[in-house]
Amino acid sequence: MVKDTESRILITGACGSVGSGMVGELLKAGHVVCAFDQNENGLFSLDQQYKDKYPSKLRLFIGDIRDVNRLRKAFEGVDLVYHCAAIKHVYLSEYNPFEAMQTNIIGTNNVIDAAISAKVGKVVYTSSDKAVNPSSTMGATKLLGERLITAANHHTGSHNTRFSSVRFGNVLNTSGSVLSIFRNQIENNKPLTITSEDMTRFFLSMSQAIELCLYAADNMIGGEIFVKNMGCCSIISLAKAMSKNGDVDYTIIGQKPGEKAFEELVTESEAQRTVFSDSWYTILPETIDLLDTPIVIEYRRAYDSLPHLNECVSSHNNLLSDNEVYSMLVQAGLV
Repeated sequence: MVKDTESRILITGACGSVGSGMVGELLKAGHVVCAFDQNENGLFSLDQQYKDKYPSKLRLFIGDIRDVNRLRKAFEGVDLVYHCAAIKHVYLSEYNPFEAMQTNIIGTNNVIDAAISAKVGKVVYTSSDKAVNPSSTMGATKLLGERLITAANHHTGSHNTRFSSVRFGNVLNTSGSVLSIFRNQIENNKPLTITSEDMTRFFLSMSQAIELCLYAADNMIGGEIFVKNMGCCSIISLAKAMSKNGDVDYTIIGQKPGEKAFEELVTESEAQRTVFSDSWYTILPETIDLLDTPIVIEYRRAYDSLPHLNECVSSHNNLLSDNEVYSMLVQAGLV
């Protein structure tokens, strides 16, 4: 779908970090891009950024994914949806769980309903490693979002809409990310705030996050969760890299509610049904056999010959060295 020119592609949460990155990438590829967001100022900024270079390609939709009727109208004539809209901050979600549920669960179900009604070809849902064995409200809502997306492939009826997910680690330098916090503290000559010296995380660059979304749309059959094999490191290593591997002045502030000491990309139970090829993991749904026979045959043809994982993928294993973390940031243009 993404390989075809002149596809009409809608992005929910188009004003967010990943969403706006997707807008630019898909416009550059020649698609008509529908930017859907409730952030009026953000949509105006997208228009200002792209209206001269892509005057007939960008469509701006003010709307909220909590409003299924608005989604149905916006999805008319759309070939592919990237569902990026979410409440993403762990700390805020702990104190506003009802709001996180309304957006991340009910909103995702609305996207599914609207996509089926409008006969959208494919939907790619952007999830998070925090959905894996979640300890937070945000992670739990993302996990249920994944389950809704996978299950949607069973109740499309006579429609041909297909749904799959991608799992991100921490996308470097997005709004509110640890990297942006560190940069602000360095610029203001303040000590870096570290939750725990033992905390580890998965990281990927914005270009890698966009690449993962594009890969999923091009390769999905329906029901898979696509994951990129990404680097992981300790927060201390990241702080050293932001300080250009010099001495780091930091303060331990402790973990916030909902935070974990480490993250996982694939659980032990998922590993048994996870295939890998090159730098990609594909988690196959437990319910393949419940899908229509032609889809099951397509699954077997695509995945039966690929090797499987034999263990979970955790951020506590195979950590990048301090120099490798610094090189990662240099390559991403962040130091």
